[in-house]
Amino acid sequence: MFELLPGTGLRLPGRAGLLRLGGCERAAQWAVATLADVRVAPWTCGARWAFSAQYAGLELFALGDTLDRYDRARDLRGLAAVELRRSEQAPCTAAAVPVVLAGVDLFGYPAEEVLTAVDPDGYPGVRLRPADAGGYLPAVELRQPYPDSAARP
Repeated sequence: MFELLPGTGLRLPGRAGLLRLGGCERAAQWAVATLADVRVAPWTCGARWAFSAQYAGLELFALGDTLDRYDRARDLRGLAAVELRRSEQAPCTAAAVPVVLAGVDLFGYPAEEVLTAVDPDGYPGVRLRPADAGGYLPAVELRQPYPDSAARP
């Protein structure tokens, strides 16, 4: 089971540990490598590093050390975002592995039911990718919140 912990990170299945938002690349890759082969991801705009891994029909994509080249917010050091994507473009069945937020399996039920049980606006940094009508959610993203840019020194 993957468990989204907004503001903290992503708990990985079994004893693989926690992908902690703000954590270093090496620690993130080490944790994921206990589940699957880690592959360096192609260049990702605004990120100094990114990697992915496949696990039981899901793709985990992580990126970190992000830069805001327009100076709208502070740069984020460490793990900035994790996305879990279903392998299918328009999934029509439950995922093989639960992806849980607040006790609800986001990929285990049709999107309409999930959105009735979980209000994504109530979880800062969580973004649910819209699903086709009657379908299941295809992806969920967990981001490190940007510090308030008004608080800049």
